[in-house]
Amino acid sequence: MKLKRSIVPLAVLLSGALALGACTSDAGPEEEGTTAPTTAPTQTEGEEAPPVDTGDPCLQDVGITETAAGQVSFSAGPGNWSGYNNKLAATYSTYNSVIANHMFSGFVYFGTDGTICENKEFGSIEVTSEDPLTVEYTIADEASWSDGTPVTINDFLLDWVAQSPEFLAPGFANGADPNAQPVFGHVSNSFAGDAPEGPQGEVGSKSFTVVFANKNPDYRLLVDPPLPAHVVAKQSGLEPDALAQAILDRDAETIKKIVEFWDKGWLYNPGQLPDNLDEVAPSSGPYKLKAGGWQADTALTLEANPAYWGTPAGTQDLVFRFIEDAQMAQALQNGDVQVINPQPTVDTVPQLQAIGPSVNVLEYSTLTWEHLDFNFRENNVFGDNATGPQLREAFAHCVPRQQIVDTLIKPINAETVLMNAREVFPFQENYEEVVNAAYDGRYDVVDLDKSKELVAASGVATPIDVRIGYRSGNERRAQTVAAIAASCKDAGFNVIDANDPDFFAKSHIAGDWEIALFAWAGSGQIASGQNIYASNGNQNQSEYANKTVDEAWATLASSLDPAVHLEQVKIIETELWNDLFGIPLYAHPGVAAHDATLSNVRSTATQDQISWNAPQWLKQ
Repeated sequence: MKLKRSIVPLAVLLSGALALGACTSDAGPEEEGTTAPTTAPTQTEGEEAPPVDTGDPCLQDVGITETAAGQVSFSAGPGNWSGYNNKLAATYSTYNSVIANHMFSGFVYFGTDGTICENKEFGSIEVTSEDPLTVEYTIADEASWSDGTPVTINDFLLDWVAQSPEFLAPGFANGADPNAQPVFGHVSNSFAGDAPEGPQGEVGSKSFTVVFANKNPDYRLLVDPPLPAHVVAKQSGLEPDALAQAILDRDAETIKKIVEFWDKGWLYNPGQLPDNLDEVAPSSGPYKLKAGGWQADTALTLEANPAYWGTPAGTQDLVFRFIEDAQMAQALQNGDVQVINPQPTVDTVPQLQAIGPSVNVLEYSTLTWEHLDFNFRENNVFGDNATGPQLREAFAHCVPRQQIVDTLIKPINAETVLMNAREVFPFQENYEEVVNAAYDGRYDVVDLDKSKELVAASGVATPIDVRIGYRSGNERRAQTVAAIAASCKDAGFNVIDANDPDFFAKSHIAGDWEIALFAWAGSGQIASGQNIYASNGNQNQSEYANKTVDEAWATLASSLDPAVHLEQVKIIETELWNDLFGIPLYAHPGVAAHDATLSNVRSTATQDQISWNAPQWLKQ
């Protein structure tokens, strides 16, 4: 796993939602309503178990009062770090977010089951009125960036204006003009769209008020951990307070002076960090970028932030290693990493358990789901207005969904079923009700005869090239593409494995694919799917448009009533199946493992992955 054009999916879920990692399943890119998975993880005991109460989804006090020397290494998967500004379409993924989570602080965070937990060390949130929904935010007096600059309203004003509010990009934030373009490259416009006046308060103050236009169920998540406004201002030739005042004054000409730096100033060449890190890339979290700590395609090292005012980081250095899933178990056994969070294959758990008591293996449910998305762009074979609908249906009839689940997922988790919805998971109480209202099961079983019939009726010459794009280094996705290629060949489709190490940063955004294969990784949002499926959604890389879907999301995202959410989700799911926006496959089973001498490691169902509480990890 963001919805209502929200920033947290990496995607969403009705009741326990998702995000993108995309957000990609990597992410792939949220809560109220039904519950997220609550089953405790199954743990293969090593030398000692984490000394925490896993029944509490939020962070607990584990007794850390000072930072210990040494380092802890973690891998969430292959691929490079993509930049300090993780709010761009090219950088907003779970791969990047697991790093950003420890450099930027905010008012809330996701607990292990999607619960929205308050970060009381950062500040507080108080609803002062429900009509209109009015919220007062108070930042802790001690909260500051690692360069000593206080965190203030200025930083939140920057995040709001970077989402291109109405005065800056008429027709964009409110969706009135489908052709309107954002001024900044922000991946979301939820905050700007739902709070048209933005943060209200004095420049440089530690408190501000936000009046929301609607009763957005995800209002606590719209005010995101910010980037440093003082850095953007200085790098753009402005005084920090002058930039904040320009935002409050709606001075568009002054604001546009910062666009170039906000969009591009924090994108570095692989392996090259600036010498003046604290000056241009400070941290408001327990960790900060370490000078010389980026080895392209290999690792990124964060170091404890000595200026952090909250509970200090447990271990001095936190190293994120970029390792392909198939190589993670060996890396753990060799001691190259202490924690891994692979996308499991049928061999993963047995391989990890075979290492013996030196590691602990965790198995658990997740709010991440695999899917195939069709490309609706006009120049794409599936986006053609005349023949696209028939070809999408033909392809859906030849995808061996049940075979994929049976051979690639059930050996990991025998309870896994075909996932036939996008906004609810099979383990959630409203799942059957939503699916029964939206989908009749026609694509559960391969029907090659129907697929051939539809291809012939389309009049498109065969073989039809279909590039399935996904991020390189994922064995399970390679096997998925191979299974689809074998099944769809006789129907007239030439399926091409178009894996790309920079898929999300480049080809996904550019639309260089017929099918995108990835996962949305979620958390506790309710309306995050709006950012994916709405016509003007910033994560709608398919360029899909459906007026009924837009209206349903608008209704859902302006209500606090779970009954309204459920009814609108039924409408949305029905339309997405009728149009074949994409094909859901399955919810991911979660598997993680760690050195048994490492304490406080806790699994999570959310997009934040097992490193969500990495500042608490300690070597014994």
